Amino acid sequence: MRLAALLSRVICCLVLTLAVQAKAHEVQPAISDITVFEDRVDLAIALALEAPLAGIDLDGLTDTNDAENGAEYDRLRTLPPPELEAELRAAWPDLRELITLRAGETALTPELRQIDIPAVGNPALSRTAVIWLEATLPDDGTPVVFGWAASLGALVVRQQGVADGYTGFLTGGALSPPLPRDASETRQLRETTLIYLVAGVVHILSQGIDRILFVLALFFFVLGWGPVFWQVAAFALGHAVVLALAGLGVFAVPLGSLWLVEALVALSITYVAAENLLRPKFGWLRPVTVFAFGVLHGLTFASVLVDFGLPQGQVAPAVIGFAVGIELALLAVILAAFLAVILARAFADVAQLGDEEALVRDLPVLYRAVSLVVSFVVACLGAYWFFARLGVVH
Repeated sequence: MRLAALLSRVICCLVLTLAVQAKAHEVQPAISDITVFEDRVDLAIALALEAPLAGIDLDGLTDTNDAENGAEYDRLRTLPPPELEAELRAAWPDLRELITLRAGETALTPELRQIDIPAVGNPALSRTAVIWLEATLPDDGTPVVFGWAASLGALVVRQQGVADGYTGFLTGGALSPPLPRDASETRQLRETTLIYLVAGVVHILSQGIDRILFVLALFFFVLGWGPVFWQVAAFALGHAVVLALAGLGVFAVPLGSLWLVEALVALSITYVAAENLLRPKFGWLRPVTVFAFGVLHGLTFASVLVDFGLPQGQVAPAVIGFAVGIELALLAVILAAFLAVILARAFADVAQLGDEEALVRDLPVLYRAVSLVVSFVVACLGAYWFFARLGVVH
């Protein structure tokens, strides 16, 4: 049957795509703290040094395994800190040219002051170094503009030392707005909410493949909008509570424990997918379980939000915007999955099946078949990520 042939193609594409993602070295945005004084500007940038040193173009890249210089990137990840620092200092004159830093129309030359590189750990995990830069400002009071080339990837810019300092998420080589030396103009609440909403969407769609698979597992549990609604609502409530508490400063996930949280997130993905296979029957326990997993996922969302930075005096719109952005991205995933199932059934052959009643009659059959395949693949990937994040496999 043409339906079976189409389904087999969809399954093959899905398995191949997700199998590649299972080996992904995800690209994380760099995070920069900029402080503008009267006579100088200081920068602290946290990033994975290996990518620029390997000459990898990060513009639009989500997985370093897709880059031409992926082997060199992996080699650099195994270097001890002194050797990697030597590589950076040798390459610094060229890398500096990719940074835009100016006061008014005056181009500034950032000097490399300090480098902090962690010891080599699990080479399958990203290693975040911090570099400190400094540049002298001209004596004209002009504001400072900062950014870097698109090839260096996404960049979070957080202005320090002023009330309501600028916080932005820059992609594609975009530059910050002019940052004054004395005080920052108060940002409108609407602008803050929009900035953090976009950051939430971008985080899920560019870095959240495991969260996307988790939501797909929720969608493919049982056919019906009711179960989907209650599961998504429980998941959203779980991580919204955590984001709110993190925004209020009630708690923060220690960086040393984040790897364990990420491992448990992977285990939660395996659990919901396995339940799809073994017990596809909706009941009150499923939303409760999903809520608990929402809290767990919220811990990682909170760490991203804290890295992005929360503007003083505008914490509430920032947290709300980020949470809404995450929800919009996840709802887009559910809508895409729903449309994919409908289109697959329609293309299976409207002419052969004859009428719309056949489409409605056979939809549950197609849905369950795809559910079994997707859930099996997601369960396997979740298990792989769990052991990889524990350092058992690479």
